[in-house]
Amino acid sequence: MIEIIKANEDHVKGIIKVCTDGYRTTYKGLYTKQYVEKVIKQFYNEGAVLKEVKDSNRHWGGYFVAVENGSVIGAGAGGILDDGSGEVFVLYLQLDRRNEGIGSQLLQAITVQQKSFGANKQYVSVQKGNHKGIPFYESKGFVYLNEQNSYGNSEGETYLSLRYCRDI
Repeated sequence: MIEIIKANEDHVKGIIKVCTDGYRTTYKGLYTKQYVEKVIKQFYNEGAVLKEVKDSNRHWGGYFVAVENGSVIGAGAGGILDDGSGEVFVLYLQLDRRNEGIGSQLLQAITVQQKSFGANKQYVSVQKGNHKGIPFYESKGFVYLNEQNSYGNSEGETYLSLRYCRDI
C-alpha cells in the first residue's frame, strides 16, 4: 500500500534518490549535463534536503513523500508565494512508477496544504520541452500563462520555463 505522508529525517536519502534520478531523466537533452549536475548539487544534497525536511513553513511547505514498503517512491513540495498563492516547486517519482496516480496523490497533498494556508491559486513552472511534466499538469487543470527564464539560469544560459496556473 502506498502512503502519502509528510517527510521526516528517515526519508532524506529516498528523496535525494527519487529527485536526482527524476531530474537527470527529465532534463536529459533539455539542459547541458553541467547544468543538470549543478542543480542536483545545489538542491538534492543531504544537507539541503535534511534542512528542507526539518524547516517547513508557509513559504516552503516541506516535502511530502509517497512511501511503499518503507521506501520513498515519490516526493513533492511546494509553498506559498508573497501574494498568497501556492507554488509547486518539485514533484518527482521513481522512474518505473509513472502513470499509477502517485504524482496525482502527491500534488493533492501539496494542494490541501496550500489551501490550508489560504491559497486559492496554484502555480507551477515547467521546463519548455518537458514532455513528462507538461501533460501531467495540464491534465490537472493548470492553464498555460507565459514563457519565462528558468529559475537558476546563470549568465549566458537561456533556458525557458512555461508558467502555468490553476484555481484551487
